[in-house]
Amino acid sequence: MLSTLVDYFVGLKIHANEKKSARKAWLWVTVIFNVGLLGFFKYFNFFVDSWVDMFAMFGYNMHSTWTLRVILPIGISFYTFQTMSYSFDIYYKKLTPTRDFLSFAAFVSFFPQLVAGPIERASNLLSQITHKRTFSYDQSVSGLKLILWGLFKKVVIADSLGPMVDDIFANYADYPASTLILGVTMFSFQVYGDFSGYSDIAIGTAKLFGIELMSNFKFPNFSRNVAEYWQRWHVSLSTWFRHYVYIPLGGSRVSKLKSVRNIIIIFLVSGFWHGANWTFIFWGAFHALAFIPVFLLGRNTIYKNNVVGEHSFFPSLKEIGQVILTFGIVTFSRIFFRSESITDAFAFIKRIVSDFSYEVYYHPMGYRMIDYYILIAVFVIYEYRMRKDERVPFKFKSKVVRFIAYAIVVLLMMLFYDDGIDRSFIYFQF
Repeated sequence: MLSTLVDYFVGLKIHANEKKSARKAWLWVTVIFNVGLLGFFKYFNFFVDSWVDMFAMFGYNMHSTWTLRVILPIGISFYTFQTMSYSFDIYYKKLTPTRDFLSFAAFVSFFPQLVAGPIERASNLLSQITHKRTFSYDQSVSGLKLILWGLFKKVVIADSLGPMVDDIFANYADYPASTLILGVTMFSFQVYGDFSGYSDIAIGTAKLFGIELMSNFKFPNFSRNVAEYWQRWHVSLSTWFRHYVYIPLGGSRVSKLKSVRNIIIIFLVSGFWHGANWTFIFWGAFHALAFIPVFLLGRNTIYKNNVVGEHSFFPSLKEIGQVILTFGIVTFSRIFFRSESITDAFAFIKRIVSDFSYEVYYHPMGYRMIDYYILIAVFVIYEYRMRKDERVPFKFKSKVVRFIAYAIVVLLMMLFYDDGIDRSFIYFQF
């Protein structure tokens, strides 16, 4: 891969130069090359189509435009950011470049997390690749547990909810508001099960090779405000933007106005990172608007080092209210994330607000909705039990209980498995 060669040699050049101007110039080489490559594959047609639409607003219709029919490389957004972080860390003198190209290539193409993260830092992953590793029974068992738990979230939660979510979003004009609310709520669990399930499988697989990847999800559904949510959801991307975009812009060390500007930039770029569609930009803008009040009130870091129900098994009524409100805000934003277009997203919202009716079991596809309610309730309760350590599923002292849990999970995967549905991971498209 050409970008791998560029980042490898640019890293050496940055390290070799003492002049800040020269170091910065080489850094811009890798940024322009990587962002340019990403933009070509992912955003070229988007910009062309947006340009055409803008001219159409003024009455000028372009009858012919030059767009490309290119296949988007799977996971390009992930490994592009991963290789860029290598150059950034060398520039900020947090990392010494490696002269072992094979080890660097292994860092870039490490297969468990290549296509959908976590987006690893060279200081963590590359250092493990270059050091000798020995087989660890405990580490391998821990990895197999994570793989099993990730498969459960993917097969039983995400894939079983997928067809219903697809149908509701495709035919939202035919359903009552209660079904639309159900659909976007189910999508919240679908995308969480799908993406965090992949991360668990990736982290677990890496453990089998003696590699420890960073945690990518820390039970975001139990967040008490939007700031805590972004400390727990897609952690590798959130921290990437924080370290390499937000802090260089001044972070929160500048004036409140500039800090708000930086927050808006981060969320808009995050939305754009997810895909070449205005729906993602609106999704990012919505999260910026939800995050800013939390920041201005000084509550963006108050939950950084603790979890809901920190000192007791049961959360307080206040915490329950905070979790429900945060989950509602995040779920509402996913209407934009899931809709095919901005028009569809606002039409979806309009139908909920202007034509509300409540039919709790209404769904013509024949699903027994009560089964999904029970499944999700049990899933949420078990994840709440795990909330203090996301890397240790099936943590039961009794071997009998543990093996019963394994058997139940495998049985549920067999029961919910449907060979006729699309099983691709949602984040493969990014």
